[in-house]
Amino acid sequence: MTSSLVQSVDWLTIAPPTLTAVVALVVLVADLFVPEERKRLLGWTAIAGLVAALALLVPLRAGDRSTFCLTADTQVAACSYTADHFTLVIQLLVLGGALLTALLSLTETREKLPAGEFWFLLLSSAAGAALLPASRDLATLVVALEVASLPAFALVGLKRGDRMSGEAALKFFLSSVTATAVTLLGVSFVYAATGTLHLTELAQRLDDVPGQLQTLAEAGVALTLVGFAFKTAAVPFHFWVPDTYVGAPLPVAAYLSVVGKAVGFTGLILVTVVAFPSYADVWGPALAALAALTMTVGNVAALRQLSTRAWSAVRLLAWSSVAQAGYLLVPIAAAAYSSDDQIGATVAYALMYAVVNLGAFAVVALVARRHPENRIADYRGLYAASPAAALALGFFLLNLAGLPPGIIGLFAKVTVFSAAVDAGLGWLAVIMGVNVVIALYYYLRWTALLFRTPEGAPVSHRAPAPITLAIVLTAAAGVVLSGYPQLALRFAAQSLF
Repeated sequence: MTSSLVQSVDWLTIAPPTLTAVVALVVLVADLFVPEERKRLLGWTAIAGLVAALALLVPLRAGDRSTFCLTADTQVAACSYTADHFTLVIQLLVLGGALLTALLSLTETREKLPAGEFWFLLLSSAAGAALLPASRDLATLVVALEVASLPAFALVGLKRGDRMSGEAALKFFLSSVTATAVTLLGVSFVYAATGTLHLTELAQRLDDVPGQLQTLAEAGVALTLVGFAFKTAAVPFHFWVPDTYVGAPLPVAAYLSVVGKAVGFTGLILVTVVAFPSYADVWGPALAALAALTMTVGNVAALRQLSTRAWSAVRLLAWSSVAQAGYLLVPIAAAAYSSDDQIGATVAYALMYAVVNLGAFAVVALVARRHPENRIADYRGLYAASPAAALALGFFLLNLAGLPPGIIGLFAKVTVFSAAVDAGLGWLAVIMGVNVVIALYYYLRWTALLFRTPEGAPVSHRAPAPITLAIVLTAAAGVVLSGYPQLALRFAAQSLF
């Protein structure tokens, strides 16, 4: 039975990433005509576009739509774009993360960054990030990954005349290009062995690969996983993270820490759980080992950050994000040993991490306005100068540590820990427990510094309205989730394919 080459197109289904891309083009063209003194309108246009894209998720909340489908007679054979619950939750995460990044960037684009280029690149990357969770064939998956990544290179290097920014962009570019090359090689091997790129068909055909193509299929699976490990900043593919975060504009570092990480983990979930379930005995142990290594290296490196070193606050958050990537890998590895339901723990943890990490970066961006070198020591006595900002940052750090009153952080860590135990990965649960204890030290050290007596007279930090709004939104979301943590897990559980 042959498949028709005529594909159905459901425009509402693809509306969120499509609208984001259209607004990006509008901003790019408008930048040519808008006078310099009115460039701020481009930022508000970008924010309005992201809000509209988020609103377009509401009509799709049933999670039962697909488009770009190949058909055989009247039956749907395979679709390249699916708006299921998993897609909608990740699109909410990435578009919401892009919106908060946009709020943090309004002041930066007025003072330091070229507005037109910045907003175009941010929206383009967000469009690719929103497309990726809906991708259900390897070709669309790789294209979405690159649409999300390529503008990010330019965003990192957008501080003109800044040597650190240029170096950061180069390191990020080289590592990502390497990851893409490895991923494409793996995809080509998988396609050669199976004759299809659709994820659901791959899952079926990899069960019955001819003997002479078995080695080719195994190599393809392994190379594809290595490529996505680069994107997730899993150790030993993490070397670009600290320098990239320090060199990038702070809002871009916040964007990479949340949206960039979500893109990598979403791709990893799709290729492992949906496309390669028959090779669970290969990727399960590999991801478990990567999780243990990643969380350990990230936490030990964060522990060694000197509070008086320039940009130590951003470096600590960078290494913290590497450690958090290790926690996010645990439920994906657990899915190889038990059931796909374990993926809900990764989604729940990602939602928690996105809210509190963006909030932490928002406060860091506020402090950086008075202390450009952004040392951890610069936060001493922040409570005396800006009580609300200090309380917010303390709340975010306690969530990352998994301590009350950051209930959602504790709840997310317990959920991930339970996923490892339920899958029989007791050794990984023990390593995670040790790492959580290690992380407590550097999170609590920074939190305690906020409330110490300041050196000299405290100077209040005047917060621009957009940064204040970003802090308020993330803090409010963190408080709501801490008051009702089951909401995150229930939301995540509904997201499963």
